[in-house]
Amino acid sequence: MGIRSRHVLACCLTGLLLSGCAGDGQAHEKTAKTQQGIASYYSDRFQGRTTASGEPFDQQALTAAHPTLPFGTRVVVTREDNGREVEVLINDRGPYAKGRIIDLSKRAAKELGMLKRGTVPVEISYVR
Repeated sequence: MGIRSRHVLACCLTGLLLSGCAGDGQAHEKTAKTQQGIASYYSDRFQGRTTASGEPFDQQALTAAHPTLPFGTRVVVTREDNGREVEVLINDRGPYAKGRIIDLSKRAAKELGMLKRGTVPVEISYVR
């Protein structure tokens, strides 16, 4: 098997493994796969604009942008300094600001109590 074929196979297998994280509308539990960093949230000016997944952005939905996770992946975002958490659906790409790992909808940011601060330290846990 050539290098290109191995790369394609590795990408396909990674996609299959991550697809187990896709939402199915049922209750979910956190898994051990986590990521830590800084979260931010979308401003009002993005309301109604098309996300990278093709759906319109709704600041009242529990959604988020992540640079690499597949669209449809559900993650629990836990604010590290107060323990508040929210489950969101990845439906966009971003954030594009250096050092940030996730951009949340305004509603998700409100659930975490971060509207005044704008950015907060978080841990992202993938859910099943």
